[in-house]
Amino acid sequence: MVRPTLQLHAARTPATPRPAATLLWLRDSAAGPEVLLTRRSPTASFLPGVFVFPGGRIDAEDADALDLVHGAAAGHPAEGLTPALAALRESFEELGILHAVRDDGGPLTHRDIASLRRDQALYPQLRAHRLKLAATEVRTLARWTTDRDVGPRRFDTAFLIARIPAGQTAVADDAEQFEPVWLRAEDALQRHQGGTLPLIFPTLRTLRWLAPFRDVDAALQACASGRPLWESCPRGALVKGQPQRYMEHDLPFGELEMVCPDGQLEHALDWQHERPVQLLRHLWRLTAPNRGVMTGPGTNSYIIGSAAGGFVVIDPGPPDDEHVARLFGATEGNIRAILCTHSHPDHSPGAKPLAQLCADRTGRRPPILGMASAPTARDHSLFVPDRELGDGERVHLADPEHPVTLCAIHTPGHAANHLCLVVEEDGLLFSGDHVLNGSTTIIDPPDGNMAAYLDSLDALSAACGGDAIRFILPAHGHVMGSAADTIARLKAHRLGREAKVIAAMRAKPEGESEDWVALAYADTPRNLWPMAKRSLLAHVERIRALDLAS
Repeated sequence: MVRPTLQLHAARTPATPRPAATLLWLRDSAAGPEVLLTRRSPTASFLPGVFVFPGGRIDAEDADALDLVHGAAAGHPAEGLTPALAALRESFEELGILHAVRDDGGPLTHRDIASLRRDQALYPQLRAHRLKLAATEVRTLARWTTDRDVGPRRFDTAFLIARIPAGQTAVADDAEQFEPVWLRAEDALQRHQGGTLPLIFPTLRTLRWLAPFRDVDAALQACASGRPLWESCPRGALVKGQPQRYMEHDLPFGELEMVCPDGQLEHALDWQHERPVQLLRHLWRLTAPNRGVMTGPGTNSYIIGSAAGGFVVIDPGPPDDEHVARLFGATEGNIRAILCTHSHPDHSPGAKPLAQLCADRTGRRPPILGMASAPTARDHSLFVPDRELGDGERVHLADPEHPVTLCAIHTPGHAANHLCLVVEEDGLLFSGDHVLNGSTTIIDPPDGNMAAYLDSLDALSAACGGDAIRFILPAHGHVMGSAADTIARLKAHRLGREAKVIAAMRAKPEGESEDWVALAYADTPRNLWPMAKRSLLAHVERIRALDLAS
């Protein structure tokens, strides 16, 4: 893990979240399912004026009310019923909705509902009138935990889903909840976009999940497992100066986890090329201005070290004089080594100009380290380092406070001379183009090789050693977290794609790559098929070598 002394922001202990439950009441309409939203009081201490799903805190009385669950003996665990009881209780108190049956299982009558008072505790009234809550008909959808930066009022909230009881109408208590409104998820999202329906991040993401369903039954069936479809504690960042939230599968999440581990709302995610973005006290990212389909926001050059111990520059990028000058300026020329992960033209050409600039301005020329390009490399990817950096070789920076040891791992596949680099003290993996954020790398034979690529993923997985490596810093895109899981998912994705290629080859045994790419990459935009065809050929090469398509 990253050494705490290298964090940019002072450590803090986020407030412990309190358990809560909220309920998506659904009903069918001619245009699709509608969900019930209510506006919180404008004077509320938490989320004033925001539209939410009804719900609230889980109290001790909810855990003690299992005797009020209709059909509770049918194998429903108590820990799943308690949030449902809380959400049903809150729905009655706030909106007058009672999802219950008589003690004998018979339906409620209007007299039953009218006999209950919303301004009095619900559970004693249910016992007195021999009524039971239909908690087993409430299904678990998701689990949201309030972001760490929110302050003392954090909640660990079960998001539940159920069909509104027939014949009942939501009537707000006008104390905590106002303006109950039924909306299709798409309409709610449009109104939010137009500024007329204030919503918070978990509500927005939940509505996006709900929007594609055609009816209530389909939405309920999606939640039939009894387990949350997702669990998330979002993280916040600044985009154009404004706070934005991100879930665990969103591209910037890992970077926020590394830079702001305690949820500090401090890190700006805007891509820019004029100055380095500091990620840790000894680490900066300077993105080259070569944005494109293949490079994303640009090639990331990384600077690691300090003025006291000197710097290492990883992947100085394309032959861009201004980018090279910015790397020199950021380090004041105190560069002890320039490391190239591989020889492709957006990674290594900046090495010689940067080394020469250091020599001209400081009198010291840092060595260029890496692996020489193989004979299979294309003409634009020829590269000869000053010194070969072998598999397992280490480069040291003797910083008096934070020494750095970079260990090279030979990872052929994307390129025959590809290296990844590990900062052993902090569990950081500089992955070059072997692991990217937001896309899979191109494997382009003959210098690219799919069998070698997959073997290299195994080597990186072994190097992760559980959590010994936590974060991946790719050559394109934001930092990624959960390194071992990320690599495992990437390998599974590659093998899944290979299975589609095998199926395409079997479907059209006399076909060519143009025929197979249309089948194996049907889920990929058509304009990307020319690039996908390169990786397809690498898959075909491996499939034929292993005789997998016969």
